[in-house]
Amino acid sequence: MWSKLPLFPESASTISGRVDELYFFLVLVAGFFSLLVFSLVFYFAIRYRRRAGNLRSADIHGSTGLEILWSVIPFILTMVMFGWGAVLYLRNARAPAGTVEMYVVAKQWMWKIQHPEGKREINELHVPIGVPIRMIMTSEDVIHSFYIPAFRIKQDVLPGRYTTMWFQPTQAGEFHLFCAEYCGTEHSKMGGTVHVMEPGDYERWLTGGVAGESMAAAGAALFESLACSSCHRAEGGGRGPALEGLLGTQVQLEDGRKVLADETYLRESILNPRAMIVGGYQPLMPTFQGQVSEEQVLQLIAYLKSMKKPGAPAAK
Repeated sequence: MWSKLPLFPESASTISGRVDELYFFLVLVAGFFSLLVFSLVFYFAIRYRRRAGNLRSADIHGSTGLEILWSVIPFILTMVMFGWGAVLYLRNARAPAGTVEMYVVAKQWMWKIQHPEGKREINELHVPIGVPIRMIMTSEDVIHSFYIPAFRIKQDVLPGRYTTMWFQPTQAGEFHLFCAEYCGTEHSKMGGTVHVMEPGDYERWLTGGVAGESMAAAGAALFESLACSSCHRAEGGGRGPALEGLLGTQVQLEDGRKVLADETYLRESILNPRAMIVGGYQPLMPTFQGQVSEEQVLQLIAYLKSMKKPGAPAAK
């Protein structure tokens, strides 16, 4: 029913229904109290209007019970809103197992998207229905915001760092993609289309046309061309730490801190290696700032993710 309203998009993801439930609850509470307040204003304006013989108001002595009542009820309602919103936020912040990772680079005024298999798109995103998708996003210039109304998801895309979001589409079709952050004179044109396809149709689309090499394969070639393997040796003993199985681990730094080796840490280590020096190693690694593009950094990260410790089981 609501999808037929011009300003209310259809619900097409696993999280959208829960977001709508919270939204309707907030609207209901706001509408109820707005109606209550305005009704009381009109009632008191008429009931206690100025009339002949009634020019002196009676003394008012406060009511402790009334004060408690109109303090406790709003407190309970706001705590319900907070708790409900927090649970929904945490549920949407944690991607489930089996998530397919895709990479997004925003640029005035386009979305550049690459699939892990190597397929590239601009202002288009093809995904299979029923499969959780995790977007790893960054910007080449200014702040953008990746927004798909039908999925009820929106995430700022920032220059110089990675932000992530995930969704699982539940309905096949075409859905609007927008930039929800003003990013320049042609901000209104920075949009696109999300194509949700049946798994078989998606596989045929993915294997059709010019596929190119996978993200990990492109990153491996770049890793060798930049001579990274001369310092980061799989067997250890190099001038830099071994990188196999690094992602998701805690890294001990030279200054005593411990940091999580996530996508942002890997990006920082590639472009500004002196910012976080690993304990036991000298700051010898040169910066690759300006030598590799954002797409190439993402390819390197995809390759580093694929590197497993010797003897570790292959990812299923």
